[in-house]
Amino acid sequence: MHYPVFYDQVAPILLRDPLAAFLGAFEEGVMQIGYLDVVRLAGHSCPTVAGAYLMAREGLKALYGDQLPVRGEIGVEMQQSVDEGVCGVIANVLSYITGATDKSGFHGLAGRFDRRNLLSFQNDIATPVRLIRQDTGQAVSINYDASGVPADPAMGALFSKTLSGEAGTEEAERFGQLWQARVKAILCDYADKPGLITLF
Repeated sequence: MHYPVFYDQVAPILLRDPLAAFLGAFEEGVMQIGYLDVVRLAGHSCPTVAGAYLMAREGLKALYGDQLPVRGEIGVEMQQSVDEGVCGVIANVLSYITGATDKSGFHGLAGRFDRRNLLSFQNDIATPVRLIRQDTGQAVSINYDASGVPADPAMGALFSKTLSGEAGTEEAERFGQLWQARVKAILCDYADKPGLITLF
């Protein structure tokens, strides 16, 4: 299996999942989710998937500080409807990382570990995403804006040719390389720069 090496260079998200601890899936429920994991989930790597990963990582840092975020005890509110724009893609990534689901998740055991009704859409919030700790009610609103991360000028024309099937093998490969180069810039070069991820 081959993939861009920068996937492994992105700082992972460390969490504690009480359900995983209870069922013996991970020792003390501690698990690590990396960018490669969410690429596998989404089936692709793009600025939206990268942004969702960063929103989760930075939002959880704001909510938990030096403590491990508790997977399954984090609410996720989305501003848009599930089928609007890239909202569904972002929600899938956030659901995977936080354990939050709408109606399809684990229903719990004797009133514990219920993952349902933690993910919701069409909320009247000021940003695309808001994360909420279920134990304290503390919330963080999150905005992601990758417009300041430049793309190679050649990418637009190569995108059109590749999408239409008119690109040759070398052109298609070049497009993929340029596309992933921008994703790398988002995750590795701009992740800590003001304006990419904004927390409220």
